[in-house]
Amino acid sequence: MKFAGSSRRIFGVLLLGALVSGCSVADSVRRGDIPIETYSAQQIFERAEYEINRRRYEEGARYFGEVERLYPYSDWAKRAVIMQAFAHHKAKDYENSRSAAQRYIDFYPTDEDAAYAQYLLALSYYDQIDDVGRDQGLTFQALQSLRQVIERYPDSEYARSSVLKFDLAFDHLAGKEMEVGRYYLKRDHFPAAINRFRVVVEDFQTTSHTPEALHRLVESYLSLGLVKEAQTAAAVLGYNYRATEWYEDSYALLTGQGLEPKLFKGGWLAKAYRQTVKGEWL
Repeated sequence: MKFAGSSRRIFGVLLLGALVSGCSVADSVRRGDIPIETYSAQQIFERAEYEINRRRYEEGARYFGEVERLYPYSDWAKRAVIMQAFAHHKAKDYENSRSAAQRYIDFYPTDEDAAYAQYLLALSYYDQIDDVGRDQGLTFQALQSLRQVIERYPDSEYARSSVLKFDLAFDHLAGKEMEVGRYYLKRDHFPAAINRFRVVVEDFQTTSHTPEALHRLVESYLSLGLVKEAQTAAAVLGYNYRATEWYEDSYALLTGQGLEPKLFKGGWLAKAYRQTVKGEWL
């Protein structure tokens, strides 16, 4: 039986025989009739599969761990390590999922399922970054791990999914910068707000937050009386995102003061304009 690397194929190998065999093993172990050490690696492995099929992922992970402990040099043990990572992840035990996935990568770096192990490792970080207010260290770690999948296994079935998740995680980081920038802006801490919005424009310019960041720069610069900077930010916004509500708001702000979007030379915004709009990488 050849082990497959995705969750879809994992469940495909849960055959009726494995379920029956696995159940008999567990019943005997629970009753104390026969120590688990007396069962073969295959029997314990099949019991673990049986538990996963019942969505008892923690129990499944425990049995896979027993396979690795009792038969460390067997082919079943190799399969059990990656299955532990899978089972722990399904149980939302992300720390142990990472540990098992990393162990698989360390021991079997050239195996066909190493790509799946790396993907599971990345997911163990990615699946915890759903709240923009949480510690962004998880997002950085997710980005690093997803990049490993993309760069090491570009032809694997997990590369495309990793690219999509990388973009979402990258957007998530930009969202955090925007959240902090808005916080400062509402409290009239304009220089601090500008620093945050500038990070989005310079470092996260491919994300969905860039139009709003440019508009917030217009607001912040106008509040400080930095008219040319505000006009330049609006000009960059208009060139790239003219159809957005953010440009309409910026345009209204400027025209309300007798101004209009206009690009002025010098300053970081003009440099960003040359780099992103005209392609003049300096």
